[in-house]
Amino acid sequence: MKEDIDYGKLGIRIKEMRLKNNLTQDNLAQMVDCNTSHISNIENNHTKVSLNVLLAIANALNTSIDYLLSDQYENSSLALENELLRAVKNCDNDKKLKILKMIEIL
Repeated sequence: MKEDIDYGKLGIRIKEMRLKNNLTQDNLAQMVDCNTSHISNIENNHTKVSLNVLLAIANALNTSIDYLLSDQYENSSLALENELLRAVKNCDNDKKLKILKMIEIL
């Protein structure tokens, strides 16, 4: 069965990640080498993002395309697990232990 990408959901996820990284649309546009209005149009579902631009956005936001699309496919847990690994990758061992304890509590 053919599934279409929900570009509205994708735009929302991109915006969430951009804000999480404390970036403006202009900052992201510069990192991706496009204009600010294109980022705005992607985030607000006024245009479809090309695969090349989506890859550049994912790299700029230090995330993965699978995470940006994770709520749109059945195996979303894999994308979330990868995002968790990416988030703790640069933590020192003390922080990793604290994170592990919090996960165990949850």
